[in-house]
Amino acid sequence: MAEWEKEIGAITLFVEDLERSRTFYLEVFGLPAQDLDADSVMFRFKNTAVFLTKASAAHELIGPALVGSPDAGPRFQLAIIVDDVDAVCAELDKKGVALLNGPVNRPWGMRTAAFADPGGHIWEIAQELPSAAGS
Repeated sequence: MAEWEKEIGAITLFVEDLERSRTFYLEVFGLPAQDLDADSVMFRFKNTAVFLTKASAAHELIGPALVGSPDAGPRFQLAIIVDDVDAVCAELDKKGVALLNGPVNRPWGMRTAAFADPGGHIWEIAQELPSAAGS
């Protein structure tokens, strides 16, 4: 059996409004965008590339599977580990990003907050709590 790399290198998110999502990612994450073509743009998060692709063009990537509709609700969450959730939430607030929840201390030893991008994808900001780090 072939060995698989144990790191996720890229994630593709299907969006209804590519320009609105592109602007959101530029402003909220402060990352440069690499426009790939009229249907997709890529943002590099450290070791992971996040591709935003128009839902109308997704059939080329996932066909014959169908893209779920945006009103079906989220089925996953992307998390970014940070040193200070509260500081990041203050930055998000300044950028006009509404939190879905948090910041809140979770029973599993993390402090988290969540927000949604314009395509309805849920992002979590998380930090390990000091008591959990020493366990």
